[in-house]
Parts: sequence; structure tokens; C-alpha cells
Amino acid sequence: MKWIVGLGNPGTAYQGTRHNVGFMAVDALAKRWGISVTQSKCKALLGEGNVGGTKVVLLKPMTYMNLSGETVRGFMDYFKADLEDIIVVYDDLDTEVGKIRLRYQGSSGGHNGIKSIIQHTGTQQFNRVRMGITRPKPGMNIADYVLSSFPKAEMDFVSSMVEETCDAIEFALKYPWEQTMAKFNR
Repeated sequence: MKWIVGLGNPGTAYQGTRHNVGFMAVDALAKRWGISVTQSKCKALLGEGNVGGTKVVLLKPMTYMNLSGETVRGFMDYFKADLEDIIVVYDDLDTEVGKIRLRYQGSSGGHNGIKSIIQHTGTQQFNRVRMGITRPKPGMNIADYVLSSFPKAEMDFVSSMVEETCDAIEFALKYPWEQTMAKFNR
């Protein structure tokens, strides 16, 4: 089983914001694979399906970003899920809009959702897809920036980034993470 956790904030007020690109990716995977992400469990909305013979669970934590680790820990405990089968998808200030970076370990880089997952799992070693949102201009408050929507000028980049994220995750269902990183970290 592979489980894909898209990080974001619940509620319509946060839909389409930079901080919610993880939710956007999970929604796009759900559409691509015909999975309904509506079941409420482990402080998340989740959906289960089968993709090319692999059982897949899509999760959108409903805890708000800073407590995302509660969902991950709850899912691990309830489903006896392995952390080596997780792929966490989230926004990254240090990657430019439209680009993705795949990693299998590392610090939170100041991202509170990742910080929470590290606290609740006790490790920095888990597969992740960082989706670029670019740093704000100097002087802009980071919290305000990540909770803002993408301007129209960036929407094409965002759409292609979501598609590339989905392609990478789909590839990772069949191939090892190292091979997936080599293919998608151009």
C-alpha cells in the first residue's frame, strides 16, 4: 500500500492558496484515479483505491497545517501503515513556482507541517514532493504570502506543476523512490 498525504488547510478560505498545493495535488490524483476523498478518519479526509494493482490511500489532513503530524501518526497507528510507503506533498518556498523537488529525508526547512510530521514520527526519513511556491519579495510577511492565492500570471505554472507531481507519484507506485527522484529532479 502507498499512502499519499497532501498538506494544506481545510476550508474554503484556504482553497487555491499557496499553502494548499498539497491538497491540489491530492485532488488531481483523486480525479485521475477515480478515487473519492470523502471518508473522515484519522483527522483527515481519505479515499482508497487501486492503481495498476497497487492499493493507494489519498489523505488530506483536516488538522490545519501545523498539526499535520497528528493525521500521519493516527493513520500509521490505525492502519499499521509503514512510513516507508508514504509520500508527503507540500508547498516549498525555496523552490520556484512550477518546479518540484523530490526528497527522501531532511529537516523541515521551516515548514510547520513537515515539522509536525517529524515530531509525530520521530524521523526525518520519509519520501516527499516539494512543490515550488517561490519566496515572497523582501518585506512581505511569509504567513500572509503562503495564505495568498496564486496570481493569474502563475496559474499555468501551477497547473503544470500539479500534473508533474501527479506523474511523479504515479511513477513511484511502480518504481523505487531513488529512480523516481532521478527521473523527476531535473
